[in-house]
Amino acid sequence: MSSALRFEVVGEAFKKKAVEVPSPAERPSEFFAKYVFTRQKMYKYLSAEAYAKMCDVMDKGASFDLKTADQVAEGMKRWAMELGVTHCTHWFQPLTEGTAEKHDAFVEHDGKGGMIEEFSGKQLVQQETDASSFPNGGIRSTFEARGYSAWDYASPVFVIGDTLMIPTVFISYTGESLDYKAPLKKALYAVDKAATDVCKYFYDDVKRVISNLGWEQEYFLVDEGLFATRPDLLMTGRTLLGHDSAKNQQMDDHYFGSIPGRVAAFMTDLEIQALELGIPCKTRHNEVAPNQFELAPIFEETNLAIDHNMLLMSIMKKVARKHGFRCLLHEKPFAGINGSGKHNNWSLATDTGILLHGPGKTPKDNLRFVTFIVETLMAVYKHNGLLKASIMSATNSHRLGAHEAPPAIISSFLGDQLSEILDHLENSTDDELITVAGKHGMKLDIPQIPELMVDNTDRNRTSPFAFTGNRFEFRAVGSEANCASAMIALNAAMAEALINFKQRVDALIASGTEQTKAILQILREDIKTCRPIHFDGNGYSEEWKIEAARRGLDVEASCPIVFDRYLDESSVQMFAKTNVFTRSELEARNEIKWETYTKKIQIEARIFGDLCMNHIIPVATRYQSTLIDNVHKMQQIFPAEEAARLSAKNIELIRTIAELSSYITENVNLLIEARKVANRIENEREKAIAYHDTVAPKIEDIRHHVDKLEMIVDDELWPLPKYRELLFIR
Repeated sequence: MSSALRFEVVGEAFKKKAVEVPSPAERPSEFFAKYVFTRQKMYKYLSAEAYAKMCDVMDKGASFDLKTADQVAEGMKRWAMELGVTHCTHWFQPLTEGTAEKHDAFVEHDGKGGMIEEFSGKQLVQQETDASSFPNGGIRSTFEARGYSAWDYASPVFVIGDTLMIPTVFISYTGESLDYKAPLKKALYAVDKAATDVCKYFYDDVKRVISNLGWEQEYFLVDEGLFATRPDLLMTGRTLLGHDSAKNQQMDDHYFGSIPGRVAAFMTDLEIQALELGIPCKTRHNEVAPNQFELAPIFEETNLAIDHNMLLMSIMKKVARKHGFRCLLHEKPFAGINGSGKHNNWSLATDTGILLHGPGKTPKDNLRFVTFIVETLMAVYKHNGLLKASIMSATNSHRLGAHEAPPAIISSFLGDQLSEILDHLENSTDDELITVAGKHGMKLDIPQIPELMVDNTDRNRTSPFAFTGNRFEFRAVGSEANCASAMIALNAAMAEALINFKQRVDALIASGTEQTKAILQILREDIKTCRPIHFDGNGYSEEWKIEAARRGLDVEASCPIVFDRYLDESSVQMFAKTNVFTRSELEARNEIKWETYTKKIQIEARIFGDLCMNHIIPVATRYQSTLIDNVHKMQQIFPAEEAARLSAKNIELIRTIAELSSYITENVNLLIEARKVANRIENEREKAIAYHDTVAPKIEDIRHHVDKLEMIVDDELWPLPKYRELLFIR
């Protein structure tokens, strides 16, 4: 495709871009959750009895009887039909990384030859789904198809288009989890109970602990027309070839820069739709790489936050197309520039409003603060390999350790002040009170500039798990991932750490040690134990990799091998102790992870081979023929010696193209053979390792040579849009 034709394609996308920037007449607070069945709408559409029971179910975990379910379903149907709804679906999160839904109409026979609109409590609460067609890791045979989805009362029902969407868990006929939500809710229950028990040391009135999550969704936008002409982007979500643009992010001029008009229109449209669905969008800005942006909401309870993130990713793709874009959520769609993450800001809070990872104003508050900080570090230290496995994937492995992404070694940054407090506590022998400073003022000697409030920690961009003032930021999570994977591992590990902490403190108290002294003694032990996970330095340095290995941290970088951490005995026991996963569920999920990794690399290899042999080599040969023809004509026009001198550069290019084309052709054949060899391996783990070790490296090696050709072949002939065209929105 010539440059002229490529820009013509972009022009077609430009026609789509003329979407008027939405400007709602109402303030966001007035249309927020417009399409969500909130408590306010429950109060309006349910009977007093049904509303009271529904509140008990949501707040206290009360049982949900069929009579109440029928009453709630009837009220829900009336509300939904006023919005033009005709169908309902159970919306769940299978192990495909996306969401799934099967729509059923609100219709039944009326017994008189006609139809009536009907939606029963049974339809609301439970639905049968064909579980054999979703990844199950061998838990169920193909012919054993039955599976069930069940309503998650804690996540509000919402409307999209003409469909009532009911968030649900998804389990097999024999009860195993086949989704992300079911184990997430178990992990959240485990950390709630364990943290509440520990809170009783400090506050008698705490009845519940809530896990909060604030995700930061990074993404790329590219023109839809150009996207359609890149088979690699279309099929894999990333560019498998392409030379660096002369200008990319080296000037740092895109980060927090003025948002392009087309993108601003997209963002406004997206935010309105998200707010109407109850997603509390707060922040939007340009990210570091060109065409890269970020959206972040206000913190929410973790289960709801994850539902909202999964919903938002779906909306983003739809709204992007409306504005002539394609939204790329792949962690590394372009080589040589920043990839996209989804930083998970995680914290624990009580039902009485105390942020457990935030310092307090009294010695008791500060002892509680240090307790939860240290036990978080214990959880991360003991299960650092598992936490890495929870965020590892074929796509995220391209991002980790490069261009501002944290390395594939889990460590925790605390900052100077908190580090000094833990050091002092570890080395002290008395039971002196702990003092933790909050934000402090910093005056600038600049007229008309107010005093700044400075946090008690800096930020470390290379830390995968950094303390940022009143929460921990799990920065290693990938942009297209389901946050539940990381949150299941983190909350379950935290629950185990807190259970262990309380058992040891209680044992000391039972032996006659005063409570505060017992807590301090166990904290000192744990600070010593988890010291290897604490690292405030540069996570990118080669020295850190050596030091991390010396400390006993998991430094494995091979994605398929990292998945083994789920089956470590410490992981199996932790998940069993917290009632999150059984061993068979973990084994099944690993089978799915290995199989998914293999399939992703397999698809990339196939697309890459096709691009090389059917797009790149023919164009390179055509350009080479043009150069050869030019050399022959030069020899006919000029004397031999002069023709040789004038043709030397073209002859050199002809030779270079021949060598590069030969290398590409030969190694694509070797790539195909490596894929065939790997495909004959029956064991999913070994097959995934073979793809990692023998197939993926060949793609990167061949790409290097293809990218060299891109810099030689006539731009008018090059068949694919280049980085300089893809990366700068016009």
